[in-house]
This record gives sequence, C-alpha cells and structure tokens, in this order.
Amino acid sequence: RAQEGQGRPAIMLRSCPTSAGILLALLGVGYCADFSGAVGGNRLLHAGPRSHAPSHSTAHLLRVASLRGGDQPSLVGKRPVSEDSAAATATPGGPPLLSAQAPLKRIALRGGKAAEEPEPEIDETLYSRQLYVLGHDAMRKMQKSSILLIGLGGLGVEIAKDLALAGVKSLTLHDPQETTPSDFAAQFYLGEADLGIGRAAATVEKLAGLNPHVTIDVLETEVNAEVVARYSLVVCTDRIFGECVRINDACRAQGVKFIMAQTRGVFGHIFVDFGADHEVTDTNGENPAQCLLSHVSSEEVGVVSTLEDTRHNLEDGDLVQISGVQGMEGLETLPPMKVKVLGPFSFSVGDTRGMGEYKGGGTVLQVKQAARMNFKTLRQSLQDPQFTTSDYGKIDRERQLLLGFQALDSFSAQLNGYPRATHEEDHHMILELAQGFNKEIITEDGKIINKPTVDEVDAALMRNLSRVSRAELAPIASVIGSITAQEVMKGVTGKFTPINQHFVFDASEALPDEELSAEEMQGDGGRYDSQILCFGKTVHEKLTNLKYFLVGAGAIGCEVLKNWAMMGVGC
Repeated sequence: RAQEGQGRPAIMLRSCPTSAGILLALLGVGYCADFSGAVGGNRLLHAGPRSHAPSHSTAHLLRVASLRGGDQPSLVGKRPVSEDSAAATATPGGPPLLSAQAPLKRIALRGGKAAEEPEPEIDETLYSRQLYVLGHDAMRKMQKSSILLIGLGGLGVEIAKDLALAGVKSLTLHDPQETTPSDFAAQFYLGEADLGIGRAAATVEKLAGLNPHVTIDVLETEVNAEVVARYSLVVCTDRIFGECVRINDACRAQGVKFIMAQTRGVFGHIFVDFGADHEVTDTNGENPAQCLLSHVSSEEVGVVSTLEDTRHNLEDGDLVQISGVQGMEGLETLPPMKVKVLGPFSFSVGDTRGMGEYKGGGTVLQVKQAARMNFKTLRQSLQDPQFTTSDYGKIDRERQLLLGFQALDSFSAQLNGYPRATHEEDHHMILELAQGFNKEIITEDGKIINKPTVDEVDAALMRNLSRVSRAELAPIASVIGSITAQEVMKGVTGKFTPINQHFVFDASEALPDEELSAEEMQGDGGRYDSQILCFGKTVHEKLTNLKYFLVGAGAIGCEVLKNWAMMGVGC
C-alpha cells in the first residue's frame, strides 16, 4: 500500500509451490503485463549443417523410427541408417544413450556420505518442514533411493538442485555434452570458466555443496540396461522421444521407475512411468475425514446422516468405520464399509439391518486406503495418452502439444537442430510432422504403431511452439524442474498420487499478440538470446532497466531472485 499513488505495483507472496512468483519481473512490461502462466524453456540449440528437408513420405518413415524406438527403418535426411545408428545420432552433439555392452564407470567428484556407509538417521532439523508433509516412513524411503539424472541443461540442473535438497540417498549425473554460451540462459551453475567442459562434470561440485547427506557423482560411460538396473528411478531431460522410448523400455525390463521431462520455449512436458503395479500409500496427504452423526437408518442400504451443517467430506468409494452409536453397537464390529455419497451431509453404507435402532451419538472416521496404479510405457502411451491437466481452460491443447513435441524431436533428429524462428519452411515442416503423427500407421503384418489423437492439428499452436522451440528460459525450467522433482519423490516414497501419465504446461499467453520481426528477435550470441527470441529486444531492455525490491529471501524469495538474475532484471 505504500506504493499506491506512485504508479508502482506492490506484490506479496504467501506460502505456495516451489516455483510460484518467479515471473513477477514481467508484470510491468507491455504485453506481458498480466498472465497466469510462467515463461521459460529448453536449452538453446543451434542447428548444425542442414540437409534438404525430406519429403513428406520420408519424414513419415523417420517419424515412426525416431519416436517409436526403431519400429521402422530410420532416416536422416534421405539417407537410410540402421536403428542403432539412428539412436546414436538422435541427440545433437551427444553420444548414444543405450549400448549393448558398456561397463559402468562412475567418478565421485564430491558429495556427502559414501554409498557403503550405514544408513544415516533422519536429520530432523534439516528436514523439519519436509517431514511435516511426507512423514518419517516416506523420508526413510527417500533416503534409500538412488536417482540417475540424464541431461544437465537448465531443466536438468533444476531437478538436480531440488533432489539434492530433498535428501535422496544418491544422485548420479550423466551429461558429457560440453558447455557452450547458450547454456548460460538457464543453467545457473555454468559460467565462462566451464566452456568446453562436460556439463555434468562442471556442475557436480556446486550441487554437492547443497546437502552433505547426499552422495552426488558423475556417470562417464553410456547408459545401458545394466546401468539403469542400479537405480531406483531414471530421469531423462534434453533427450528426444526415440531415445527416451529405449531408455524407458530398459527401465521397465529392470523394474526401474522412469520420468521424461522437456521444455521448449514457453511450453513444457512431463511423462511418468512408475511400472505396471505402483502402490500409492497415501493419495493426497490429508488427514482422514471425521465427523459426528445425527442418524443411521436400519435397512438393506443404510443411510448415515451427519450433524446439521457438518459436511462429511467423503467421496464415492471411501472406506469408513462407525463407532460410538447408541443402540447400534453392532456397527463397531463391522469391517470398514464402502461409501456412496448422497449429498454433503449424508452417505450410504452396507446392510445395517439387525444392528438395532439408532438412539443417538456416533462418529464416522475415514479409513485411508492404498491405491494401485497401472502405468503404460512411453511407447504404449504415445498411442493412447492420458493426461493430468494443468489448466482446464486449455484442456483441448494437451494432445495438440504432445503431437507438437513429437514433431519437434523428429525435426531435430533429421536436421540436427530445432526450427529457426524466422524460417517459414521450418514451421511448415513442424505442422506436417504433427499431422503425420496424427494418422493411423499399420505395418504390413497388421500391427498398429500409431493412432490419431486429435480431430485436426492446430496450425497456429504448432507455429507458436515451433517459433520458440530453440529458447531456454529459466522460469519454465524452474516450473517443470520442480514438478519433475516432486514426481521423483512420489515415485520413490509412494506418497501422493503421481502424474497419470502426461503433463503439459502452456504459458503461450506470455508471448506477444503480434509476431515479432526478425530484427526484434535477433540476439547477439549472449546469455539472453532465448529471452529475446521469445519476447523481443524491446521487452528485454525493459527487464534490464527494472528496479525491484524483494522482501524475504527464504526458499521462495531465493527462487524469485535466482530467476530474476537469470532473466537479467536490473542488469
């Protein structure tokens, strides 16, 4: 209120999810003045030597090969290659991720307790707030978990930072890709001194300093089935669908949980596979519902009523135990009964005949039960995807964006880079690839390897996704990274319901209404090129001239400060 009358916005942040509030710097800037999403993105990838764009039929074959794990012959440009060769070249600038026989070689550069030491006690001072949410049993499970994280770009380092602070037993990093200036857009642990050094090796020491209880090391060899078997869960970032399909298949064969995460400009995507029979011990973390009763009927389907204005807060299928009912003491001897909700103040249970007549009193207590989830593999899920919705106002975009992400990865596999923002032919090819992924594909032996998922591909959305796909913005990496780290915690502890199975994040309202000119999007080769690509030079200059005052530098405050710094606020 002190700012009122001075033309300055004053904002207070209350306790909220990890990445909340990270885009406040944009609140005073032109077309970014008011939006509910966040902006961010993926590592800026410069396209290498480009072959001629393949024909639609050629792209159709490559699409299947690169994204279905080699179900069809693979092509790069128009040159046929083997399945193994396609996998090796699928990530621009990176080594193959799966090999038949590769020895495990790990170097522990720094970290906390050695892996062979006895399991440490829970540090209740360090993890006090986390224990309130997870409980001791879940925390012990997390301290026994070993995580392999593939990819240490802006998204990968966010996930690594959160897992190190959360207190997993060990975190192994794999990313031999050398540091380039484009990494500075969102990878906050990399600087000019790290140029030419592998991103994992350049990051591990700083990560290890976050928590002395977590062993953090680097995997130098390729990732194969033997390697993934040594971990509780594998997270893939900065890798295309084709590679993730193969790694996911290897994880499923070894009983290892798997997560894929990626960001492209102001868009993000997470895929979760926790196996065919994943147990969720506590679906929501809430205390069991409890209320006082006003009446219980004696009939074949007994109706239970609560006191006036006392909501029971139950859902269909919940189990309850009834006790303390005068005149119907037999209810206490029954096993937990399944509920069918009739209204906010009443529900039905099983047969209550023969239990006597209700005289008064009584309490109903919810009996929390474990749930079991059956996940599909990535290969299966791409044909019939399920989503956990992030924004019901954009629910129609979920399947559209999943097609777009697949199209971008197919484009990258063919042309060694993501679409150029100012080249119409690149955007047109993305639209064609997305349309191709939306068709039914049947092999000669009658096997269906692809199914349509939308009625019509949204050309405007594909263009927006294509135009910003080279951008990596710190705030989106922060949002998607924190959600991914939370899913890791769910996977290794069984606490809370995980994403089922795709999660799509769309902050396209942050983009300008009018398409930017080529000159406005042209960067200078520096750390802010991604931001300029998405929002233009004019907005970037406004960000650098802002003067903000932040009160509070706790967990949320530090997250805000980090993202402001990466965005160049006041720089």
